[in-house]
Amino acid sequence: MSSFAHYLDQLFFAVFPFVAMVIFFLVTIQRYRGRTFTFSSLSSQFLENEDHFWGMVPFHFGIIFVLIGHVVAFLLPAQILSWNASPIRLILLELTGMALALFTLVGLLAVIIRRVSSSKVRVVTSPSDWVLYLLLLVQVASGVYVALFHPWGSSWFAAAVVPWLWSLVKLSPNISYIAAMPFAVKLHIVNAFIVIAFFPFTRLVHILVLPNPYPWRKTQVVRWYGIRRTA
Repeated sequence: MSSFAHYLDQLFFAVFPFVAMVIFFLVTIQRYRGRTFTFSSLSSQFLENEDHFWGMVPFHFGIIFVLIGHVVAFLLPAQILSWNASPIRLILLELTGMALALFTLVGLLAVIIRRVSSSKVRVVTSPSDWVLYLLLLVQVASGVYVALFHPWGSSWFAAAVVPWLWSLVKLSPNISYIAAMPFAVKLHIVNAFIVIAFFPFTRLVHILVLPNPYPWRKTQVVRWYGIRRTA
């Protein structure tokens, strides 16, 4: 590895994760204490509901289960590797992860298309929203790419990425686990920390407000009242 590549790995995988987490916690706390009422999803459902449903529902449920999968692999890497010892179980887990990732990607694309195509929704979309959608698109698309072209990710994630993540938790980053990873994997990881750093500046902060009933609450019904035109 060249010295420049080693320097970049040190920057992105030994320094930047800590910078991202510091920004996340400090800005989130500051925003909650100083601008509590901005902890909202700023829903545009009342402006347009049909496309909103077909975008947000698959995106929300897809991303929730994808994140749960990452957390389980982080907390129980040995159990994941044991499960993957059987080829059938490994293929089943990989296909499930791919299906959830594609489900998330389709939902996110629907959300972005809705923002672009609906003039009412476009007006209330802020620059930070567009940056967030771009970051999320890169994150989800790179995840799908990794799943397609660098398969068996559940195994190498548990065997290589998880030890690196635990080295960060222990405040002793060991980039040797991650240095040999393909570019797409590194992009996926670095972009994840960019999302974390940008998180407190966006509407995503609403998911930190507990309890968050979105997964089980009833669908919101929007009714329009106006004067009916007669012929």
